[in-house]
Amino acid sequence: MQQIENTTTPITTATALDWYRTMHRIRRFDETIDELFAQGKVHGTTHLYIGEEAVATGVIATLEPGDVITSTHRGHGHNIALGGDIQAMMAELLGRATGYCHGVGGSMHIADQSRGNLGANGIVGAGLPIAVGAALGFAMRHESHLVVAFTGDGALNEGAFHEAANLAAIWRLPVVFVVENNQYGMSGSVKEMFAIGHLADRAAGYGIPATMVDGMDIFSVWETASRAVEAVRKGQGPHLIEAVTYRYKGHSKSDANRYRSRDEIQQWRQRDPIDHLRRYLADQGIDPTELDRIRQEEVQAVAQALQYAEDSPWPEVRMLDDAVYALEEGDHA
Repeated sequence: MQQIENTTTPITTATALDWYRTMHRIRRFDETIDELFAQGKVHGTTHLYIGEEAVATGVIATLEPGDVITSTHRGHGHNIALGGDIQAMMAELLGRATGYCHGVGGSMHIADQSRGNLGANGIVGAGLPIAVGAALGFAMRHESHLVVAFTGDGALNEGAFHEAANLAAIWRLPVVFVVENNQYGMSGSVKEMFAIGHLADRAAGYGIPATMVDGMDIFSVWETASRAVEAVRKGQGPHLIEAVTYRYKGHSKSDANRYRSRDEIQQWRQRDPIDHLRRYLADQGIDPTELDRIRQEEVQAVAQALQYAEDSPWPEVRMLDDAVYALEEGDHA
């Protein structure tokens, strides 16, 4: 296992500013969802990505058109980093007909195949076999595309991970497994749930090269992902990245968050990925007012998405069967 802590690869200021904007959009979106859930406007549970923004942003920045991802129950950040429509996302979480799944899927089932998102998944680890299937399709068609399979630390103890990793390895499929190690699977600490020192060590059992990276540092994430993507695209088989990160909020909105201390949360907040990037940009001579303007623009964009969702209609009853039966195009049950 290789460990990368920081990067020496130069990044243009324009690229860093794009990352800064994306990370603020992800954070403000989930902050708004947090507020809406408290108001009873979000139906079903939801899992927030606050604190983990550097992982999705840095990894997805390495992809090319035609590449695809699979996501998780904590998938808002993945879809936004991929360029997803936050109006459709907001509408989906508020149960409106203009949402990605017409308001019937909710937080854990957002997909956008037009942008390469094969879908979030409410079952832990269930996106991994889907990712390997997509990678097999690319290989059989002799295409140069690849799949990024986002997953969490808890999924590494699921049988689906074993099956997916083993098949990807023996068939040398073009897939990058990105393990977002946010320290807890629900309330279970990784220290309690794993006997190994680093989750990336699991990859050795499948003959898969792995890298552990600071998931709070977008530069390290981007460089690590760039190397992995390059190797996979050259036909060298799968790669696993363990991004060590932290979720500031509970596992889900039903989580009382009693299993960790305020001091622990505060220590991780001191390494905030957005603050880290802001300091870098300031050191590059970017005026703080410009950075504030970007943040405010994303606040406004999310507010507009919320207004769009609240103005959107509720799904019609006749749509219910559409999610159950495969009908002819244009027909309704």
